[in-house]
Amino acid sequence: MSHAEGVNIKRRRVLIASTAAIASVGVASVATPFVRSWYPSAKAEAAGAAVVQDISAIEDGQMIVVKYRGKPIFVVKRTPAMVATLDKVAPLLADPDSSASLQPEYCLNQSRSRAPNILVVEGVCTHLGCAPNYRPEVGAADLGGGDWYGGFFCPCHGSKYDLAGRVYKGVPAPRNLPVPEYKIDGPILTVGEA
Repeated sequence: MSHAEGVNIKRRRVLIASTAAIASVGVASVATPFVRSWYPSAKAEAAGAAVVQDISAIEDGQMIVVKYRGKPIFVVKRTPAMVATLDKVAPLLADPDSSASLQPEYCLNQSRSRAPNILVVEGVCTHLGCAPNYRPEVGAADLGGGDWYGGFFCPCHGSKYDLAGRVYKGVPAPRNLPVPEYKIDGPILTVGEA
């Protein structure tokens, strides 16, 4: 009598199939949390999501701050007089055409914006990352008097930017304030989408 005569082939196939099924369930239960760990958390997804802000209540000459991806976004409603100063200040700027700065294609203009009266820039100094102060007053004695047409002043190391976020010559900041992707639909500003 050989060893193979007492083996039940049907029973062997059932045992192999059930073992394979249990093993596949075990592999799936271990792999599922591992694969899910690759997905971004809800907090990370929210941090990268677009920010929507109603800007209809902003008064002429006023600035508000909106948070986007952990950074302050300065939104300034410029007056016609403020927009008119953008030409006057150009000779004092390091990069008046914004050729070496970060901004979307639709902001490659003198006002660095979709609409001349609305400025949207990241409120982080390009020198060491401090938050510049909004200084809209023209001729401020502590900022150069007659050469100051309003803009942003970084109190950390003295960098100055005009009302389009363009950096002055001779200051520590190397580049203009970055312009994030944004769109304006009537009174609604959406930062993070074009």
